[in-house]
Amino acid sequence: MLAKVKTCCIHGLLAADIEVQVDLANGLPTMNIVGLPDAALKESKERVRAAIKNSELDFPLKRITVNLSPADTRKEGTYFDLPIALGILAASEQIRLTDFSEVVVLGELSLDGQINPVNGVLPMLLEMCTRGFTKVLLPLGNIEEAKLVEGIECIGVTSLKEVVAFINNEIQLETSIGTIFHRWDQQDFHQDFKDLKGQESLKRGLEIVAAGSHNLMMIGPPGSGKTMAAAALPSILPKLTFEEAMEITKIYSVAGLLTSQKGLITQRPFRAPHHTASMVALTGGGRVPKPGEVSLSHYGVLFLDELPEFTKSVLEVLRQPLENGSITLSRVNGTFTYPAKFMLVCAMNPCPCGYHGTDAPQHHCSCTPQQVRRYTAKVSGPLLDRMDIIVETSAVSYKDLTSNKKTETSKEIRERVEKARQRQLERYKKNRFTFNSELTPAAIKKYCQLDSPSQSLLSNAFDKMGLSARAYNRIIKITRTIADLEESDEIKVHHLAEALQYRKINNIMWR
Repeated sequence: MLAKVKTCCIHGLLAADIEVQVDLANGLPTMNIVGLPDAALKESKERVRAAIKNSELDFPLKRITVNLSPADTRKEGTYFDLPIALGILAASEQIRLTDFSEVVVLGELSLDGQINPVNGVLPMLLEMCTRGFTKVLLPLGNIEEAKLVEGIECIGVTSLKEVVAFINNEIQLETSIGTIFHRWDQQDFHQDFKDLKGQESLKRGLEIVAAGSHNLMMIGPPGSGKTMAAAALPSILPKLTFEEAMEITKIYSVAGLLTSQKGLITQRPFRAPHHTASMVALTGGGRVPKPGEVSLSHYGVLFLDELPEFTKSVLEVLRQPLENGSITLSRVNGTFTYPAKFMLVCAMNPCPCGYHGTDAPQHHCSCTPQQVRRYTAKVSGPLLDRMDIIVETSAVSYKDLTSNKKTETSKEIRERVEKARQRQLERYKKNRFTFNSELTPAAIKKYCQLDSPSQSLLSNAFDKMGLSARAYNRIIKITRTIADLEESDEIKVHHLAEALQYRKINNIMWR
């Protein structure tokens, strides 16, 4: 007898419609899975066999053939366990799969028949919903994630025995209907700008970065507050839109980083990998490529502390996603593209000992010029050119550290940032981009018109500072963001002057 069960599989962030076909025939008791299964899927037959027996059901002693259609699409993952088990039970007439033609079934089986959560549920169900499927049977641990898909009927199950009882109308299971998510949890940040003493220029740089989604480089001696400032950056970033939150959630779903208690990610990501991270950890990869740190930082912050300690080859792979906002991974199993629109925030010391260029006599730099050059050379010119803002920090004085002077809180700064972001959304509502950092050369000419004094200032700076064409465009983007923070529709010369001061470090250390 032949039985069919609908399911799906994931390739990157794209889902494919899969039909599990199970045929039982007389012959030597065996079970074969065909249709380009991977190793994890080939092992599924042992999990399914044990789960059926331990659920007090009969495993048929016949020749079982499981075909995953279409047969020319490679299948990976463990979410085929439950569909295969139901197909075997239906083919052996232990259950009747009536009205199951439009039901998507997902789930990994334990040997005792329990159903475990699987990865990638959100992107799979979004795709299946567009193809007309209206109901899904999946692990209870994935139910919050599934409810993010509007209009789909979600049935969460915990065991194979429970599923069989439900199909045979012996029990009723709670059914949830997916709805648009409206509730945003209260954001809780560990760092606040009011706790960052001194460093007013750094705070200003962080505000500009947050307003336009720009990249930032912080250079200064140890203990000057670089890491603390980076940790406080998420507290001034604007709230995610629903569309942005869904994109991030899809990436985390594929990576297996979603918790069962919380379906939608409502806070912008802040990723801070250690400097021992490999190229694959940063960009993503593996035999079946998974998202890396650049994709997990999508619409958020990727913070690289102690930048020169990273392997140079690891840093160089950041150049392409910084420009394109996505990363493409090519493997023998296929090509996968993941979004990677992130803000790159870096921190480094000016030299190996950390005190090059400081005035404090108790911290005299002990590095030779050659050691300083070798240290800073670990950060290449092309990567440095992609930094929108470069801020040089200084050691915090005792007076600033013990001052009771009231400073701005993250909430106050975030209000200005959100106003600037709203101006950008209104200005670019007819375009494919939303932030100043995403402006194309054609859009710069349209939205960033410079008056005569500004053009004269930029012309002189271009020659004296030896700016590249990329640096020229990035300075104008920063100028546009500074004007937005002042709620100015026109770019003025003092906006440009402030933007130019964030490039002067080029002439001091990288010569």
